[in-house]
Amino acid sequence: MNTENQTTIFPKGDKAPAEYFTGAAWIRPLVPDDRTFNCVMGNVIFEPGARNNWHTHPGGQILIVTEGTGYYQEQGKPIQRIQKGDVIKILPDIIHWHGASHDTGMTHIAVSTNTQKGVVHWLQKVTDEEYNRVT
Repeated sequence: MNTENQTTIFPKGDKAPAEYFTGAAWIRPLVPDDRTFNCVMGNVIFEPGARNNWHTHPGGQILIVTEGTGYYQEQGKPIQRIQKGDVIKILPDIIHWHGASHDTGMTHIAVSTNTQKGVVHWLQKVTDEEYNRVT
């Protein structure tokens, strides 16, 4: 399966910035940051092999996988396979990355919580060597 054949709930959005993503990915903002809800929510579509950089969220993050298969990794831990229906809760300030599997696209809704503490701190790219450590 590739992202061309996936059922989309939301429009594709804008191309994700190459500065923070490897491969083709698109971001569609759903809830902008505000002082009432203290969250940012977006739909992110990853083509096969695409992923974001290592990063942290000062207030934590929740990922809701809505389509496909992908990977999630916290620094110092093995890569986890994630798939449609999975919900991943990421504690504040945990260094991590997420993206599509090698041969399947993945879409998730990303909810950055407690944004009064900050939204995201981007770090270095996930190298091909790191990405290919899937077991």
